Amino acid sequence: MRFLVIEDELEIRRPLAASLREAGYAVDEAGSAVEAEALARSFPYDALMVDVGLPEGPVSGFDLVRRLRVDNVTAPVLYLTARDAVEDRITGLDAGGDDYLVKPFHLGEVQARLRALARRSRAEVQSSLVWRDLKFDWTARAVYRAGTRVALTAKEFALIEVLSSHPGRVYTREELIDRVWDGRFDAESNVVETYVRNLRRKLGDEVVKTMRGMGYSFPELESAAPKTGD
Repeated sequence: MRFLVIEDELEIRRPLAASLREAGYAVDEAGSAVEAEALARSFPYDALMVDVGLPEGPVSGFDLVRRLRVDNVTAPVLYLTARDAVEDRITGLDAGGDDYLVKPFHLGEVQARLRALARRSRAEVQSSLVWRDLKFDWTARAVYRAGTRVALTAKEFALIEVLSSHPGRVYTREELIDRVWDGRFDAESNVVETYVRNLRRKLGDEVVKTMRGMGYSFPELESAAPKTGD
């Protein structure tokens, strides 16, 4: 998943972005409405975190979200704000936001809310996916093979999460670098190949298919259909 953190206060934005990256997510940062608007229009983020009080451009995060919705930017929006009045919450939701978190907040709660928003925005809203002897639990961020939990790094999980979100769809190396590593590696880097090898070693050779000259894909689902969590 790739998120955009829109917050003008460095002491809030930097730790928040760092905690998300540590959890394995790709993250972009914007310190103003002008910068945020350009980024949000340039990439299909899984979710946006929007500070309500921004220093330039639109007078507030609410206005920024309104503008993005008019431009058909559909990424879910989590507001970050010190305003806790009911009227502010109503204004933010009516402007096109999806959730509201009042400062000060716990970084773990931010991550949980973002995951929930991103899951709800997908066509496949199941909380888990079963393929052969593998079970992917998106809520717990865990993978099980033949009933035993497999230890994946945050980036390994992020990569298989992207690939398995659309079984059979081919993702280019560039797309995966954008979605998993927020474009921090050159397209010629072998980082994708390295992580694909790790996933095959841990989950089985067939878990990631190589489409020569095109990219990588998660196998199309066979007789086993996606299942919801217990």
